[in-house]
Amino acid sequence: MTHRVALVTGAARGIGRGIAADLARDHEVALTWHMTDPGPLLAERPDLLAVRADLSNPDAGAPAAIIAAVIDRFGRLDVIVNNAGHVVETAHDAPDVDGLRTTFEVNLFAPMALLAAALPHLEPGASVVNISSVNARLPALAAAGYSASKAALETWTRAAAKALGPRGIRVNAVAPGAVERPEDPRPEDLLDAFLKDTALGRAGTPADIAAAVRFLAGGQSAFVTGEILTVSGGYRL
Repeated sequence: MTHRVALVTGAARGIGRGIAADLARDHEVALTWHMTDPGPLLAERPDLLAVRADLSNPDAGAPAAIIAAVIDRFGRLDVIVNNAGHVVETAHDAPDVDGLRTTFEVNLFAPMALLAAALPHLEPGASVVNISSVNARLPALAAAGYSASKAALETWTRAAAKALGPRGIRVNAVAPGAVERPEDPRPEDLLDAFLKDTALGRAGTPADIAAAVRFLAGGQSAFVTGEILTVSGGYRL
């Protein structure tokens, strides 16, 4: 039996790691990492392909190199999960232009470049899942640039879905709310503020997001494209 092949960017920790571990149950999985060593995940799943890549400058060739590594190892690619992200605080009276540029490079331009590099290898039934954020529609006060990059990612998601639909390639996004990462917990007062505005009264987990990605990546969502699935526990209903 031939397994589908999935690529998950930024998968050494947090949401990306949860997605990669979940998909690895029945997919061949490649992941990218930059600063965080994926050793602990690879110790659990030595069959995963880990590619170190800096996605902050897609023009430097990292997207093409990543796709080439995946095809060289597995011979095919069926699912792309654009999870790698970057955020900087944005002061409206003194914007960090370099930081904002990096935010857009990682959050928007890298997914675009990865898809362009992958398209020659994607067959009908392939799926792209972009990881957005509730902040695309509910802007973060201190990170307006991050919010804008995720809003742009959602617009591109719909545009790509429209363009690639005739080829049988689906493009969707998951927009998480507050998700707790064991290795990088939020300050308790900040978490409490999120939970007061969340209908289910708890933070999300990487497994919550991974379940949504699995749905959008697989056959159960075969007639779903161009959609943004919010997974926030009812944040700000």
